Order: sequence, then structure tokens, then C-alpha cells
Amino acid sequence: MKKYSSFLRSLYFMMAALLITGCVHDDIYDDPNLAGYECKDLTANMTIAQVKALKQSGVAYVFPDASASEMIMEGYVSSTDETGNIYKTIYIQDNPQNPTHGFTISVDAVSTYTKFPQGSKIYIKLNGLALGTYGGLIQLGVKDAAASGADAVSRIPESTVPAHIFRSCTERAKIVPKILTLAQMSAANDNLLGALIQVNNAEFDRTVLCSVFAPDGTSVDRRINDGTTTSARVVRNSGFASFANQTLPSGNGTFVGIMSKFNSTYQMYINKVSDLDMNNFPRLDGIAADPCTLDLTGLSPKTVQEVKQMFTGALTTINGEYVLKGKVTANDETGNLFKYIYIEDATGGIRVNINKTNLYQDARFKVGKEIYIKLNTLLIGSVNGELQLGQLFGNNVGQIAEADVYKFFFDSKKPLAAPVPTERTISQLTMADVGRWIKLKDVEFINTDLGNNYASGSPTNRTLKDCNGNTIILRTSHFANFASEEIDGGRGDVYAILSVFNGTYQLWIPKQIHADLDNPRCDGSIPPTKIFAEDFQNGLTANWTKVSVAGTQEWTTSNQGAGSNYYAVMNGGAFANEDWLVSSEISLSGFGNYSLSFDSDGMGAAGLPLQVFITDSYTGNPTTTNWTQLTAPIDTNLGAWGFINSGLVNLNAYANKNVRIAFKYTSSATASTTWELDNVKVLGQ
Repeated sequence: MKKYSSFLRSLYFMMAALLITGCVHDDIYDDPNLAGYECKDLTANMTIAQVKALKQSGVAYVFPDASASEMIMEGYVSSTDETGNIYKTIYIQDNPQNPTHGFTISVDAVSTYTKFPQGSKIYIKLNGLALGTYGGLIQLGVKDAAASGADAVSRIPESTVPAHIFRSCTERAKIVPKILTLAQMSAANDNLLGALIQVNNAEFDRTVLCSVFAPDGTSVDRRINDGTTTSARVVRNSGFASFANQTLPSGNGTFVGIMSKFNSTYQMYINKVSDLDMNNFPRLDGIAADPCTLDLTGLSPKTVQEVKQMFTGALTTINGEYVLKGKVTANDETGNLFKYIYIEDATGGIRVNINKTNLYQDARFKVGKEIYIKLNTLLIGSVNGELQLGQLFGNNVGQIAEADVYKFFFDSKKPLAAPVPTERTISQLTMADVGRWIKLKDVEFINTDLGNNYASGSPTNRTLKDCNGNTIILRTSHFANFASEEIDGGRGDVYAILSVFNGTYQLWIPKQIHADLDNPRCDGSIPPTKIFAEDFQNGLTANWTKVSVAGTQEWTTSNQGAGSNYYAVMNGGAFANEDWLVSSEISLSGFGNYSLSFDSDGMGAAGLPLQVFITDSYTGNPTTTNWTQLTAPIDTNLGAWGFINSGLVNLNAYANKNVRIAFKYTSSATASTTWELDNVKVLGQ
């Protein structure tokens, strides 16, 4: 099945963005009406400090159950989840002013501000609850089956919150933030984690200037400075906060938020944007005025074509108060492009290099956004024959520094509008099209590419051709989230950016859906159909039986410890092994042609190669089965990681039969190769 989830997510977020734009939040909220909510005044017998002292390193502390003497802690609510930036958490502190301790309560409930608004004095019955840690932060929850790990706790279920947390009927205070410098956010003040603090002379780092608090649906860290430390201090913002799509304040001033920590990183959470007063200039870093507002007065407009004409034949500095207006046509959302975008106007398109990851999360660089680029001091240069914009790197044009992004890129504030591709055939392409978003009509992948993935182990070239035999390269990064997906076997239109590399045209598709080729091929044949497919993302499924004939090692799955791509792997170590991986039964019927393809990767000592077999008479025991070995290319570079594809292995001799495919691993005590296997497919056509 084709994986177009990133496209659907993008569609969802575009619709969500329209909804958010249509519903402006002024960040001014009325106090909740607490009439009718149960309150209770209790007598606390434990302080926050005493409760936290019960927590020992590496293991959760479980309070006695309700049959024991009551254990009651009190505190004042320092947080509010009214804006959605704080989620299923209630932060408290021991005093409304000058607190000495803060604390974190994890609850499986939202809109807790309606029952426990900021400043409320609350009592917590601790019996039956538990203390654990998350990211090194002590929190109160419950110890249940869902709390995996000795030190973990789960959120207090919403149904039991009324039995454990009570709002005082008589006392609600104003929480006065404790003034700290960012340098004082250190281990010496970890007792204050969960308390409301105020940082003076605060300003968001220039690397995040002019961006929004958080992209839709994604939580992000925004670095903040006050001149007292060079250690990173961040503001953690939720993409579901009501203010997420607002631009960060660009000046200097007062920041108020909840002090927290995740592992070794100190962070703060905003309750409400109205708690921030950061509009003063000049800033500590010398920025004298709001850098996020573009004044077009005195700027001369330039087109993409005119910018390209500034290139003198060697690396060229653009000197002059010029501005380029263009629409973003491609970014790094799927990982196929990295640290650059393409923009275009009516005269052409151009690549712009930016030393910043996740550009697609920045409102300025979303596909379909019209942006302004101030050109003064930027460079235009030729990289392998393609003209690009950026700053100096080595002796050529490189990436614009992240700390300089705010100087050059400005949001037009216009709504997104899908870029319109320029229609071309392969034979019509010229250098004037390089950098453009194009629609290449009626093309298909060449026969030898069929059954292959977009990329495997390294950037990979596939070849598209039209029905007249003209060809062009489609290049894909192995970091693209669709790299391991199989290319389509039919014919259709490809939407892509046209680039050039040393005189050779090549295409880059931002998303897999941009090469959706399902029509009959040029010769009238129908695209191959997957009869059997296994990518091992869910382990060794029912599609496979592993049989160990010799040795204790056996087939398993891995992702190299951290990657998103799983595969089957067998490593015999320094032992003699014979291990089979046998597929479930596959029916080769209903088509005229059948083929097998798979990816293999060998690493380590030069042991015996991975072998692939087929049979139509499996006995249930690979050692007594009559197998036929298939001739298929496998990886031969044992000194480096990287899958290679087998191409299409003909299975027509087994048409109209039920077969099983098997992979045989063999090692000895003196020669053992690690073999990895992925993307096994049987195709019918």
C-alpha cells in the first residue's frame, strides 16, 4: 500500500490552519465560574518538600493505600491549561509568593483550570498515588500496569481525580512569579521546578526570531536569553496551544512561565501570552528595532530571472537594496530536500540554501507561501551548474546561517496558495526551467528500475522515460521518508523540481504522491501488482517461519538501534549456523508474469553469501524440501552499510503454482557475515 500519510497530514494541518486563522485568540480569559464545583478544606500533614524527599533514585515510591493514615499535601496552583499549552499537568508551589518548592501532578484530564484555576489552594490526598520521574522530573501519578519501568508512573485517572485533589473553599491567592535569571535555572534551584518564575531582560534567540510559537500540532523548543548564561534555556511550546500560530515577541523584556526541566535541559512553559512583555528595543544582542516587519520603502524589486542575471560567471555578492518576492514550491517536509527551499515567480525558480532543519515547520517556508527575500549581501553562485542563493561556504555559495534567517526572509502574511506547475515534456526542458516546479507529462520508470525502492542506503538515481524513449533522472535521498517505498510501475504525470548536475537534468519530488503512476505503461502493459510484500516494520510476522538447523543464533529484526526502518537480520557471531527464513505460501496465479525482488546488505567478515530459494513442495522442514536456488544479485560490499536491490528475479517457471520463498544463512566459527534483508516482494503482471 502506498504511504501518503505525510500528504494527508499536510492537508489536515492546512485545514486546521484556516480554522485557526478564522478564530483569533486575544489571550484574554475570564475567570472560570466555580459555582457548583465541590470544594473542601482539609488539614495538610505533609509539605511539598517532605513529599519529594520520599522519592528515591531509580524506583517509584508508592504511598500506602486508603486503609492507612491519611497523607495530605497542600499547595497553590501555579499553572493554567486554559490556552492548551500545558497538557494534562497541574503545577503547584508551596507558597503564592517567594516559593521554596514547586511540584508536578500528572492527571489524565484536560481543562483542569475550570476546577483548579491558577492561584487555587489545593489539597492532595496521597494515599494510593505514587511518585515517579519523567525526564528526570519528579511527578505525582499512579503506579499501574501502564507505568512501564521501575521509576515510571501513569497519570492519575480523571475518574479518581475528585477523590484525591480538592480545592480550598476559603483561599485563592494571586501567584507572584519568583524572579530568577536564566543562569539561576540550575541544580541549585531545582526545588523550584513547577513554580511560576519571572525572567527579566529576556529575549528570544535570534535563531528563532520571526517564527511562530509552535507549528500546527507539533511541540517545539524556542531558545531564550537574558545575558546571564550561555547555556541553553528553552521555552517549550505546544502546537495545540491557542497562541501557537502567533509570532514570537521580537523584543526584550519580561518573561513569565513555569520552570521545568527535561533531563539536563532547563525549560519553561507559558501559561498565557499576556504574561509576556517582550517588546522593548534595543535588545541585548544589539537589534535596535522590530526585525520581523518588512518596510518595502527604498527596496527595488527583482525577479528570479533578474537575480540569476546578476551572476557574473563567478561567485557574486549582491550589493544593493533589492527584494525578491516568490512563492515557496518545495521544502524539507519529507526529508528529500535538506536545508534548502525552492521559490519561483513568473520568470523562473531558484534554490535558496538555509542552514536550518525542519524548514517546513516555519510559516515562512511552507509550500504555497509567498515570501520576501532581502538580497543585500547574499551570494549567487553556480553549484555543479545550478545557480543558487546563500552565504559563503568555502569558495562557493553555501547556506544562510540560522542566526541570520530573520534578516533576509519575511512572511507576506498572505494565505497559502498551491503553486501551479509548469507543464513540460522531457524533450521541452531547458536551463530556463531549472529551479521550477514542473509537471512532466506521460512518463514511466524504465523496466530495470521496476520493483526497486526510491532509494536504498545512499542517494539513488532512478530513470524516467516517455513513450518516445526520452529519459531523465529522478534522484531521491535515502533520508526521504518514502525512500524505502517501491516506485510505481505504471505511467502518469510527475510533479517535481527540476535541477541540474554538471549538465545533466534531474528531478526531485518533495513527496511520494508526486510520482503517482497508475496508468498502463507505454507498451500497453498493466503495472505490476504486489502478490506478496514484507517490509519487516512489524517484526517477523505470520508471513515467515524461522528455522534454526544449526547454531543457537536465529533470524530477528532490527532498526540499527534508532532508525525508523526495520529489517530482518541474521548474525552467526563466531559460531557455525544454518538458519532459514521461509515465507508463507504464495499463489502465483491470475497474472502472465511473476517476479521476486528484495534488498540485501552484508557487513563484516567475508563469510558465505546469503542464498535465496524457491519451492512448490515445502515439507515443513527446509532440510527435507526440494529447493531450487534463484540467481539474484546480493550486496558484495561487506565493508559498508547500505542495501542493494536484487532487481526483478523471474519466477515464471512457477506460474499457476503455490510456492514458498526462503532465505538461507550460513556461517562458520571462522567466517560470519551479518546479513540484513528488507522489502521482499513478489509481483504479478
